[in-house]
Amino acid sequence: MATLFTKIIEGELPGRFVWSDELAVGFLSINPLGPGHTLVVPRAEVDQWVDADDELLGHLHRVSHRVAEAVRAVWQPPRVAMIIAGFEVPHLHLHVYPAWKLDDFDFRNAASDPDPAELDRHADSLRTALREAGHTAHVPS
Repeated sequence: MATLFTKIIEGELPGRFVWSDELAVGFLSINPLGPGHTLVVPRAEVDQWVDADDELLGHLHRVSHRVAEAVRAVWQPPRVAMIIAGFEVPHLHLHVYPAWKLDDFDFRNAASDPDPAELDRHADSLRTALREAGHTAHVPS
């Protein structure tokens, strides 16, 4: 059975994509811990990060790093967080988002009903920053 993330990747469910390549995608979380909270997800259905091979993990890390650079450029937080938790959806995903304090790492503080227009603005800001950083080939329209 396809995971929720596979359905988003395949366009069966909506997603605010900021990155797309042959191995991975990045799209905004619907329960963000901060502005621009992006999930970096492999196209392949891999449940846990320890099940992924080194090449895929390396690629996901590189994509997360590009997204993190865009997050830092847009929101200028003191830290850009990256978390691999995996309890929400059984499909490997890396959370990348700005963090201003330790409470920003607590999933209990995630927004439960974010404004869709604000999410759209955040996605647009990240896509712009990624394009300006030279990653246009991987930034969806």
